[in-house]
Amino acid sequence: MTRPESSINNRKREITMKKHMCEMEEMNMKKIASLVLALLLALTAFSAAFAEVTAIPGKPVIGIAWRADTDSEFFTNICRAVEAAGGTWVLLEQVKSADLPYDAQGKLTAGVTEIGMLDETAAKYVRCNTWHGSNAAEAVGNVSIVLFTGGEDISPNLYYQPEEWHGIEAEIDYNAERDVSDYLTMAYCLDSDIPLMGFCRGNQMLAVVSGGEMIQDIPTWFAEQGIAYDYTHRNQKAAPDAYRDYAPHEVQVAEGSLLYEMVGTTALSGCPSWHHQAVKNVDNTRLIVTGYTETNGAQMIEALERTDKTFAVGIQFHPEAAIVKNLDDADNKADYMDYETALSIFQYIVQETWLSQEREAA
Repeated sequence: MTRPESSINNRKREITMKKHMCEMEEMNMKKIASLVLALLLALTAFSAAFAEVTAIPGKPVIGIAWRADTDSEFFTNICRAVEAAGGTWVLLEQVKSADLPYDAQGKLTAGVTEIGMLDETAAKYVRCNTWHGSNAAEAVGNVSIVLFTGGEDISPNLYYQPEEWHGIEAEIDYNAERDVSDYLTMAYCLDSDIPLMGFCRGNQMLAVVSGGEMIQDIPTWFAEQGIAYDYTHRNQKAAPDAYRDYAPHEVQVAEGSLLYEMVGTTALSGCPSWHHQAVKNVDNTRLIVTGYTETNGAQMIEALERTDKTFAVGIQFHPEAAIVKNLDDADNKADYMDYETALSIFQYIVQETWLSQEREAA
């Protein structure tokens, strides 16, 4: 039986319409897929941008140079002081020299003497090649300021003019891995003009990286000068296992220096001190002395500054200890610098972090 012409034509129109509908549906699906893809890409870009913003959740992030012993009060006190001043902190990763061998735990497998300090060859690699070839840039990342905390003695082979160690067995306290990490991190920050501040050992590292001379043992140095020493800079131990608290003393501050801008005075009292080494001099370097204390007629360097950098400061004392003693309402808090003055140093650091971020964004 032959279908009527009209039925055939209707069927053709139906097929054509379905074909058009399928084509339109396919086009719509492609458009939807494109829109979804565009939306996903936009969300990804937004998430990345949001991550950059939320990396600083309303507070400036301050980098603290790597150290393994994060239970040390020289570390925890700095963290608490930063927080009290309105900032947040992040511990940077260990910086390793590309010229030295490490195991999986980040310990040096060569280049370390039997007393734990860098040997002459390893120290020479660090001094001569500095941060180049290391992971310093990745470790510092986008932080706007780096703090270097107190701690062990610096390997004397790292000095601009290397020296034998002081030879006092009771004072053996070296950390070769940290020496490498601190030296390379600080060298990178200085070369890149990334703001930094050193406390105690950090002040000494600023001197060492910049070519200054060191006193390896203060009591020995005073004896060599024929001057009596009363342990102004570190208390003597009352017993072998006794806690040795900070020794408070005065510091004279150079007017017009960055430290003066922080504290607003030329005379600081009750500065918590805990060190048996010190910076001897910074002659023929880019450092200037901005703070000192009189110790039985001898001027001991207490603060340094690199005038060729935006912000590179070191102080030999521990304002963070005074802050924590006040936060914890310690019985002897009145023996040390007042809370407001100590806090002003860290508030300045937080402010410098904001300014550094603004400079980077400009």
